[in-house]
Amino acid sequence: MFNRVIFNLVIATEAIFANKIRAGLTALGIIFGVAAVIAMLAVGNGAQQEILEQIKLVGVNNIVITPIVKKKDAGNDPGTATGKPTKEKFSPGLTLADAEGIKDKIPGVRAVSPEVMIEANVIKDGLQRPGKLIGVEPQYFDIINFRVERGQAFSPRHLITGAQVCIIGRGVQTKFFSKEDPLGKFLKVGKHWLKVIGIMESRGVSESAISNLGIRNYDMDIYTPVQTVLLRYTNRTILTKAMIQQANSDQNNNNDGSKKKNEPVNYHQLDRLVVQVGETDQLNATADIISRMLERRHFKVPDYEISIPELLLKQQQRTKDIFNIVLGVIAGISLLVGGIGIMNIMLASVLERIKEIGLRISLGAKKQDIVLQFLCEATLISVAGGVTGIILGVVLANIIANVAEIPTIISFWSIFISFFVAASVGIVFGLLPARRAAQQDPITSLRYE
Repeated sequence: MFNRVIFNLVIATEAIFANKIRAGLTALGIIFGVAAVIAMLAVGNGAQQEILEQIKLVGVNNIVITPIVKKKDAGNDPGTATGKPTKEKFSPGLTLADAEGIKDKIPGVRAVSPEVMIEANVIKDGLQRPGKLIGVEPQYFDIINFRVERGQAFSPRHLITGAQVCIIGRGVQTKFFSKEDPLGKFLKVGKHWLKVIGIMESRGVSESAISNLGIRNYDMDIYTPVQTVLLRYTNRTILTKAMIQQANSDQNNNNDGSKKKNEPVNYHQLDRLVVQVGETDQLNATADIISRMLERRHFKVPDYEISIPELLLKQQQRTKDIFNIVLGVIAGISLLVGGIGIMNIMLASVLERIKEIGLRISLGAKKQDIVLQFLCEATLISVAGGVTGIILGVVLANIIANVAEIPTIISFWSIFISFFVAASVGIVFGLLPARRAAQQDPITSLRYE
């Protein structure tokens, strides 16, 4: 039996090589179908991996609260129906008190991380670069899955005293401490010298993640206790002489009939507040409670925005999954069309080779030999097309990654599935022509012109 199978396989191979062009054209449908499946699955896997990385960047089960900085009204105030100018409602802005209230009053909240960000010049040994100083609390690093690789995190003493210490990103280390160990050294950030007590792990952030999620390049940040920023740099909730002078200047300009300066006034103590919830299914409910709490604390002034990045990303992932399914179906249809092409060509081949079939049967070949011969031909064409399609699919995935700058991940399962489908297409669509060939009458076949 084994020898019979090998013999029929050899005959099928010889028939394919005798008609190379026809076999190649027949395999084109399989080639492009398999290549499309691999390339599309690679794009889908890359998109899914990118979304998972973005979820890690914003943290898990997080609610992000950002302040809204409104501009001053320009021109004349239309006022009310009586002609009197309307008064803007007072709001204390987003403050540490809001963070404490959310943490203490709302059940299910695991952690709260207030953040204050200021732009500052960073100086070290005559080298000066603009940078960002981020005031945070220790739980910030746990919330966004960001860890201190070397050194130590902020201690309670650092927070209480507003200590002049900092933890730097890898990019800052590369720029300012390329030839020395930064631990224990000092950086001048703005008007203060900060002692480096830790170095963050490297965390490359893609341009798409920066634009889509509104996050920063963490490797270029300098972190210090939030109390240090509020005590030693800036605290927007404290009334200063400069603020009074600016208010008097605006009032005088307004009385003179001149136009007010249409510049934003940031009165928020915090630049961001991240709330981590214990369970994913509590995100929407907790966000609703936070919104109501802040509405009361801010005297119904909508000067904040609440978003849930993880849910937005999961919705984006679902959209991409649906898109990938559609692409996969289209690629599968091309495989189906390729299979139909194989069946048509093999049926035509049966008509062309009636004499050959009759001769084999008259020489003692059984019907199962004829079936096996034509089935082997269809399967070999499909397998050859599948292998070529796999190579083309890998090349296409790499081209897409390099040209369109879309991450692609080629998995073993995508290759295995596409190859299995290609081989199955050859067997399924080659079965009908093979049975048609085996049913030929040898006497009629030998007389066929």
